[in-house]
Amino acid sequence: MSAAAPAPHPSPAEATAPLLLRRDADGVAWLTLNRPAARNALSIGLMEALDAELQAIGQDAAIRVVVIGGAGPAFCAGHDLREMRADPTRAAYERVFALCSRVMQRIVRLPKPVIARVHGVATAAGCQLVASADLAVAAETARFATPGVNIGLFCSTPMVALSRAVPRKQAMEMLLTGDLVDAARAREIGLVNRVVPEPDLDAAVAALAAQIAGKSPLTLAIGKEAFYRQAELGLSDAYDHAAEVMTRNMLARDAAEGIDAFLQKRAPVWSGT
Repeated sequence: MSAAAPAPHPSPAEATAPLLLRRDADGVAWLTLNRPAARNALSIGLMEALDAELQAIGQDAAIRVVVIGGAGPAFCAGHDLREMRADPTRAAYERVFALCSRVMQRIVRLPKPVIARVHGVATAAGCQLVASADLAVAAETARFATPGVNIGLFCSTPMVALSRAVPRKQAMEMLLTGDLVDAARAREIGLVNRVVPEPDLDAAVAALAAQIAGKSPLTLAIGKEAFYRQAELGLSDAYDHAAEVMTRNMLARDAAEGIDAFLQKRAPVWSGT
């Protein structure tokens, strides 16, 4: 979907800077959307870079958790309106929305937990990005919206992720009004997990990522896949699927190691198998 307002043109330095930054530390890949002058609007180039990096991370055994944040004053203000209006053809619009849908689904299907680190505004496709992440930590000053309705373009693709992250009435209110929701309200409706003072945001995200990164990577991958799969099933089928997953999980070395370590009152040593 679109940003709430046209983004300013970037400076020459920003125009040549990488669209996406990556920093790895202690099993965590920190990805930073790097179009600060455009409030990290999701241009085709940025979405392609994010898609490629997530695909690479999926095959990187050293990475156990992914954090997605934004450079500059905002997390992400949605799609790049200027870019979209520069080629107002059906083919161009189809390309943008298909690419965006692929990125959001890649986040869900990535065999590693993804945390959104949110500051400033997260609007339209930016809000979609937060809703698509497995977890989200927001600064107290963060704001969220699906404002497409205000410019004649309903946030239909952000709606997919939003309606799966928050209750229907709350999702519809955001979609129909386009109003900004503050961080406290976002936590109340389940769009984000935690809200912290902005100076504490990096530390809070790092602590959560480190806690998760200390778990068995095999178990994290199995659990994430099972979570989203069972959510699409009826109750009986969900239990059948979960039982099969737990049986497979119990046969893994990491499960045996984890249980033995618990019984022996020692720290487990994960093998990832």
